[in-house]
Amino acid sequence: MNIHIIPCLNDNYSYVVENKKTKNACVIDPSESVPVINFLKKNKLNLKYILNTHHHADHIGGNLELKKEFNSQILGFEKDKNRIPGIDIFLSDKQIWNFEGSDVLVEHVPGHTSGHIFYYFKNEESVFTGDTLFSFGCGRLFEGSYLEMVDSLKKIKLLPTKTKIFCGHEYTINNLKFCMEIDKNNSELKEKYNQINNNIKNKLPSVPSSLGDEMRLNIFLKFDNLEFKKRLGFEDLNEVDFFKKIRDLKDNF
Repeated sequence: MNIHIIPCLNDNYSYVVENKKTKNACVIDPSESVPVINFLKKNKLNLKYILNTHHHADHIGGNLELKKEFNSQILGFEKDKNRIPGIDIFLSDKQIWNFEGSDVLVEHVPGHTSGHIFYYFKNEESVFTGDTLFSFGCGRLFEGSYLEMVDSLKKIKLLPTKTKIFCGHEYTINNLKFCMEIDKNNSELKEKYNQINNNIKNKLPSVPSSLGDEMRLNIFLKFDNLEFKKRLGFEDLNEVDFFKKIRDLKDNF
């Protein structure tokens, strides 16, 4: 399989997963149709499936035009069936869906929205996290609780550390600035910031990151790291209260 990054709107990413042999493809979170259609036609790919992580407009905006153009089937979480336009296949939590011989784990990760899911392509060691986990950040909580978001992030942390993280937006530079503001003496964060800043200047995407990097550097994943919490003076906070503290700080950053 090849994974292609498709920039959309101002700072969204859609992703085309292509079977190199059959030229069949699926797209994850098509926020708009035109860039995806252009890519598929240029590369002579057949779009069989449209996968949505959640119902927000900037993740499903291209659904209906793509379905019409390629006669594709649209997939989404079963409890979001009334919020995802054109949905054909209802996915359940912990379901294994198969795309062109590649097993895809679907997990329910509420927090950003109540019906958010991720797609983990096992053979490709890649997870599409939508707006749950960003590169060195995480999504705002619109419909879920802080406890739900912590539990959702724990599910992602259970994946293999070499897993590639493909998220929904190019927010990485701002996320790293916030991480450096909180974790001031972390030299690896500064190195990562300089590396990604150079990539952005050269019009290269910051994605994918790796789960290993996220677990070392993303402060939103350190809710269970007592040493880190002590360093910040938050050792008395439990996991959820610590996460709430960091998320509230980021919301006002």
